[in-house]
Amino acid sequence: MFRTIQDMPAGNILLGLIALGLLCYAIWRFIQAVRDTEDKGSDAKGVAKRLRYIFSGLVYGSFAVLAARMVLGNSSGSGGDSRQTLAAKLLEQPFGQWLVGLLAVGTLIAGIYQIYYGYSEKYKKEVQSGGLKHEVEHQMIRAGKLGYMARGIVWLIIGYLFLQAALKSSSSEAGGNKAAFQFLENASYGSFILGAVALGLICYGIFMFMRAKYQPIHT
Repeated sequence: MFRTIQDMPAGNILLGLIALGLLCYAIWRFIQAVRDTEDKGSDAKGVAKRLRYIFSGLVYGSFAVLAARMVLGNSSGSGGDSRQTLAAKLLEQPFGQWLVGLLAVGTLIAGIYQIYYGYSEKYKKEVQSGGLKHEVEHQMIRAGKLGYMARGIVWLIIGYLFLQAALKSSSSEAGGNKAAFQFLENASYGSFILGAVALGLICYGIFMFMRAKYQPIHT
């Protein structure tokens, strides 16, 4: 994905902005965990959710570093998928197939949870706590539902690809968003499925923009 952006007109500028945005998001995730901006609490459940924010911050921080290295010309130049690189590094370790398998299971669980989170509308309480106009609140809930479910589908496919990499001990089987979209496109009625997932991801982006604008931050 980063390579595609870099090859666009003014690609380095765009990629630099994305790197900065990813870094800011990673910092925000750490702030969410440490300052408890969403009032998760200090019990076991709250701490688990705040640790999830830290993990998310580390992941997005690593993406920010990768994008920044590409802008500065320090990337390896292979153009390979970052998840393929991760799978290759893990497979080189002792019990590498098991490590990739665990990563696959974790990704699959994350995908299932995203779909459940969207379908059950558990995110509604975060939206409703903002004191928004009914129309804005309704739009956010609809966008969030479609967005979380589409995001979950993509994570499920990525988890499946990691699982194939573990079973076949081949990092080339692993893939990120691009591989997941190709997987959908090659399925029966793939274009329609891919279009539906793309629409859902657009809704997720709109939902996150609206959250950034309207959701209150507890300090």
